[in-house]
Amino acid sequence: MHTPSDEELMLSVRDGDLHAFGQLVLRHQSVAWGVAYRFLADAGEAEDMVQEAFLRVLDAADRYRPTASFRTYLYRVLTRLCIDHKRKRRPIPTDRLPDVPTPGPTQAGRIERAETESAIREALEALPPKYRMVIVLRYFEGMSGQEMAQILKTTPKAVERLLARARKRLEPLLQGLRKP
Repeated sequence: MHTPSDEELMLSVRDGDLHAFGQLVLRHQSVAWGVAYRFLADAGEAEDMVQEAFLRVLDAADRYRPTASFRTYLYRVLTRLCIDHKRKRRPIPTDRLPDVPTPGPTQAGRIERAETESAIREALEALPPKYRMVIVLRYFEGMSGQEMAQILKTTPKAVERLLARARKRLEPLLQGLRKP
């Protein structure tokens, strides 16, 4: 039995097959939510951005052309939404960061891991949106420079420069995390 590729499903969606769209959503919603959550650090906002991204993909289905992988296409839409959302949103001062479940064998290990994750979230929050997104796509999603270039609508060389600048800005923010 042939399992259709994402691109084949999207072409079916373009022809009006909503069942194919449902399959795409099921395949990609968890990973897309992870990208949005790592970028926005808010579960509710991440869910909203993923829903909006899928709605935009559905709305644009009649214009879909499989020039890139569907995953790249979806992440391009999601990335733009997240960056735009972050730019529009005014920060609300708070001492509380989102809770992230942290499995660990000991209480001390869990506390150390939570502190590390909190420091990383704070450091990521301090980055401009485009830098934050390249860090999320590269280090949390494991994407190649070529994939990131397609998502961000730029060149692989520009992605390398963005990553270098982002790492340079992150380095002093994460210096306390280095083990002796």
